[in-house]
Amino acid sequence: EVQLVESGGTLVQAGGSLRLSCAASGFTFDDYAIGWFRQVPGKERRGVSCISSTDGVIHYADSVKGRFTISSDKAESTVYLQMDSLEPEDTAVYYCSALKGGDYDCLFGFSYLGKGTQVTVSS
Repeated sequence: EVQLVESGGTLVQAGGSLRLSCAASGFTFDDYAIGWFRQVPGKERRGVSCISSTDGVIHYADSVKGRFTISSDKAESTVYLQMDSLEPEDTAVYYCSALKGGDYDCLFGFSYLGKGTQVTVSS
């Protein structure tokens, strides 16, 4: 059974930092582009960042470039999202994603999605 289990979401003040983690299981980690999406109620779910499965290239949404850093630990099948200089606009449910054979398209689609973790940034 495929599982993507997120953790680390909480309430944080604007300007603060937070690190999200996602533990993956049930599939071959190296065969998938792993990343993060986020969604605000009433709005479309959007890609935040991901790591290509083909060449390891990292992609970021323009809104988080320079503030967020994605990384992965293949040995532990875990992906992280370090979020710095958080803004109230970053408030959302953050979902871990996996896209089979994903490349640059990993910001726009997924094969699997976790259940999400809430991040709230207060002003």
